[in-house]
Amino acid sequence: MSALKLEISAKLKVAMRAKEKARVTLIRTILSECKKIEVDERIELDDARVLAVLDKMVKQRKDSVKQFIDGERQDLADIELAEIEILIDFLPQPLNEDEIRTIIEQAVAETGASSMQEMGSVMAIVKPQVQGRGDMGQVSKLVKSILG
Repeated sequence: MSALKLEISAKLKVAMRAKEKARVTLIRTILSECKKIEVDERIELDDARVLAVLDKMVKQRKDSVKQFIDGERQDLADIELAEIEILIDFLPQPLNEDEIRTIIEQAVAETGASSMQEMGSVMAIVKPQVQGRGDMGQVSKLVKSILG
């Protein structure tokens, strides 16, 4: 079992003892998503894949917040924002733009990419390093600006 998944399980037990209902529900959802992937693909998730699950869940909730605010449902947006805060606890420290730019420049140098056609090879190197630590939309824009 991955170290991150073990940490999530440990935090579930702590939340259960503290009777934090919302936190328990969300952590169970995280573990359920991980288990679903493991069963569907018949694999044991590693930390990188668990980070991808967490990253996806944060992105889904950010989209929901935007829709709830557009629909003038601040009460539901607040619930989603609280869930985002819980999810962020499991993600590693986010990278700032300069750190992301450095990773991208190293990947460009490593691949020898010089045009947009080679963006995929750059992203293949960058994504595992940035997963869960930065917004992939922002990363993609930076790659385009460097290659473009």
